[in-house]
This record gives sequence, C-alpha cells and structure tokens, in this order.
Amino acid sequence: MKTAFLLATVAASAAAFTGSPVQHRTPTFTNQKSSLRMGGSSGYATSLEGKKQRVESIRTLLESSEMIISVPASSLTVGQVQKLRRSLPEGTTVSVVKNKLMARAVEGTSYETSASGLLKGANMWFFIEEDIGGTVSAFQTFTKENGKKETHDFLGGVIEGVAYDQSGVIAISK
Repeated sequence: MKTAFLLATVAASAAAFTGSPVQHRTPTFTNQKSSLRMGGSSGYATSLEGKKQRVESIRTLLESSEMIISVPASSLTVGQVQKLRRSLPEGTTVSVVKNKLMARAVEGTSYETSASGLLKGANMWFFIEEDIGGTVSAFQTFTKENGKKETHDFLGGVIEGVAYDQSGVIAISK
C-alpha cells in the first residue's frame, strides 16, 4: 500500500516536468492599457465605475454620520478587523478607504476642510451615527486586548465640521 502511494506521488511530481503547457490567464485590454486581474477578482473596485460607486457609498455614510474618526490601518489582520467590527455598537461602520477616494467623498460636505489633514497614510475610518462613546470605548478595548495601544491610537476625528486630535476625540466621547 505504501509503495503504491509512493509511486503515485512520484508519478504526479514527474508530470510537472513533462513539458505540458502552463495555462495563464489572459490580460484584458481597456483604453490601450493591459490589466491582469489575479485571484479570481473581477477588478471592479479598481475600475472607474467601481471607484465612483465607492465614493457614493462613502458619501452616504458621511451623510448619516454624526462623527468620523481615523486610525492607522496598517499591521492589522483580517481576523482582528472582523473582531473589531463585531465589538462596535450598532450604527458604527468601520472601513479602510483610500485617501484619494475619501478626499473625493468629502468634497462639498461639512467634513471637507477638516478631514483633509487626516488623509495621510493608510487609514481606517469609523463612521459613527450616534454612539461616539461606545465606539471609542470599543476601539480602546480592542487596542488593549490586541497589543496595539502604542501603534494604533486615534489620528483624529471630525464632528460638525471641526477637526479634533486624539485628546479631543477622547474628550468628546466622555
């Protein structure tokens, strides 16, 4: 039995070196540019239509938000972000948004002038509808439990068109 398994394994390994053709995905060409979409992705999020839709969804979140808060998004695992999302109060949405898309989303809103100073680096945004204190508390608990207290503090927040730094965000949440 072991011999048969070993021979099957060797035969399968040898098949990789027999010169059989390797199949590649063909790139799609749009506007004279080639884009190869890997991982089974449709690439919609990187298309112009996808970006426009993303900006509109962010604008919708901004319209319903009482406050937005920015924190660093780097070095967080998918599991950690999912755990954070589950710990947030109802009415709070957290999302990683590219700075250029966020800048376009805040154009013409009360957040436009205030949020521009927060659009540096990789950011995760909290769109808070009503429970500011609960959101801040949930995030502080998350950073403490995951050892991110030193690296993932509030970059700032905006409420009623006024930008606040880390201490201002914490003071508002009390």
